[in-house]
Amino acid sequence: MKEIPNGVWPVMLTTYTNDNEIDYTALEQLIDWYIDKGVHGLFAVCQSSEMILLSLEERVAVARFVQEKAAGRVPVVASGHISESFQQQLEEIRAISQTGVDAVVLVTNRLAQEHEDEQVWKANAEKVLAQFPEVTFGLYECPNPYQRLLSPELLKWCGETGRFTFMKECSNNLEQIKAKIKATEGTPLKVFVANNPHVLEVMQVGGGGYSGMLATFQPDLYAWLTDNWNKDPQKAEWLQNYLGASCLYEGRHYQIGTRYYLQLEGLDITLKSRGKKSSDFKVTHEREIEQFRRFNLYMKQML
Repeated sequence: MKEIPNGVWPVMLTTYTNDNEIDYTALEQLIDWYIDKGVHGLFAVCQSSEMILLSLEERVAVARFVQEKAAGRVPVVASGHISESFQQQLEEIRAISQTGVDAVVLVTNRLAQEHEDEQVWKANAEKVLAQFPEVTFGLYECPNPYQRLLSPELLKWCGETGRFTFMKECSNNLEQIKAKIKATEGTPLKVFVANNPHVLEVMQVGGGGYSGMLATFQPDLYAWLTDNWNKDPQKAEWLQNYLGASCLYEGRHYQIGTRYYLQLEGLDITLKSRGKKSSDFKVTHEREIEQFRRFNLYMKQML
C-alpha cells in the first residue's frame, strides 16, 4: 500500500472533442498542467469528471490513461462505481482496480440506500473488502444522487481496517471534519476537505489537505497553502481568506468556466461538456473568469 501524500488533489475534468468523444490529447495537457502547478495527487473519474455520463469503458480508459501519464510524478485515485445494483458496482470496482490506480474511491452513497443505516453500509463495505483483498480504497461523500456523510465512528472503522488511504470529505461542517480527522489518527486514512474555506483549519488539525473543484482554477495557490501553512502562518491566513471567498466560483458555470479558464492558460481544450451547454456561457461569464484568473496570477506573485 502506497502512502497518500498530504496536499492538493484536484477533482479532474474529462476533456471532450467537439464530437463528444474523450479528447486524450487535451487530457494529457491537463494532467501536465496540474502537475506543473504543484499538485500532490490526482482524483480522476469523479463527479467533476462527469462520471455518471461516461460509459464503464470510458471510465476505465480515463482512469488508466491518467494513471499511466502521471506515473512516477504523482499518485492517482479514481472512482467510477455508479450503478444501483451492488453486483454491477462490484464489476465496476474490479474494472477500475485493474487500471493500476493507487486507490479505488468508493462513493459512500452507493453502499447503502438513503433510508438504510450505517450497519447496512458497513456490511456492504465488508463485502467489497473481502471481494478485493489486494485493492487499496478511498471514500468520497459525493452529493449525488444523495449525500451520505459517514459518522466519525464509521470512519474510524474504515481507517482501522488498514484498507483505506484517501477520503474526500464533503460535509461542509468544520466540527464534523475535525471529528473525522481525530477518528482516523494513527490509521493510513487521510481526510481531504472538499470545502475550500476550511483548508487551513484542516491542515492545522492534522488533515490531509484539499480535494475540491477550485483546484482546477487555483492548484498552485492551494499547493502553496498546503506546503507552507506552518512555515509562514501570516501569509497562509490571508491566502486562505482569498481562497475561501473564491468558492463563489464553484456554482457559476463550473463545467464550462473551468474549461474557459484552461483555454486562457494555453491548453488546447474545447468548452464541450456532456452535462452543461456551452451556449449558456455568455460574454459576461467570460469576463468573470478572465478577471478571476488575473487575480489568481496577482496572488501567486504576492507569494
